Amino acid sequence: MEFNRPLILASRSPRRLALLRQLGISPEVVPAAIDETFDDRLSPEDNVLRIAERKARAVSRLRTDSLVLAADTTVVLDSHILGKPTDEDDAVRMLQKLSGRTHLVHTGFAVINPGDDDIRSGVESTKVTFRPLPLAEIKEYVEGGSPMDKAGAYGIQDDYGAVFVTRIEGCFYNVMGLPFARVFQALNSFRQQEVSKDR
Repeated sequence: MEFNRPLILASRSPRRLALLRQLGISPEVVPAAIDETFDDRLSPEDNVLRIAERKARAVSRLRTDSLVLAADTTVVLDSHILGKPTDEDDAVRMLQKLSGRTHLVHTGFAVINPGDDDIRSGVESTKVTFRPLPLAEIKEYVEGGSPMDKAGAYGIQDDYGAVFVTRIEGCFYNVMGLPFARVFQALNSFRQQEVSKDR
């Protein structure tokens, strides 16, 4: 997928970058410096959408020549939000809560064209079920360091994190932090606009 202008990924996530590279896209990475605190008055879905749009707009103000893609992901269990763990003990606690349970992964995404402030955004939700996890397995996984930068303290793409999951209902890539099909559609709609203008 090629564009007539640069594409900026407003995220530090190596997983989101890897997914875009599957499409042959090598975006420039410009993380957004915004407050990502959730607003308690809003639902988790509204929060991830709000934050994704804020990230995209913040970076678009710096790079008005580029398309900007941003995303935000959270894990929700029984209406409780599980963000990134603060330390290893917190990661262990999160995984113990998720053990043998079904939770939701919500990802908000936003693609913006700074030139005319045209934005395509949305939220994708996926149900994920864990098998019961022995404490020894949880501690071994946490000691490897993988959970520390991930919402819910796990990565479905990890060698070890993947074996926690027994069932997924919805988009697999959403659990990695980028609802791939919907993001592709948003990017492709901008590309088609560019093609139409060039004719």
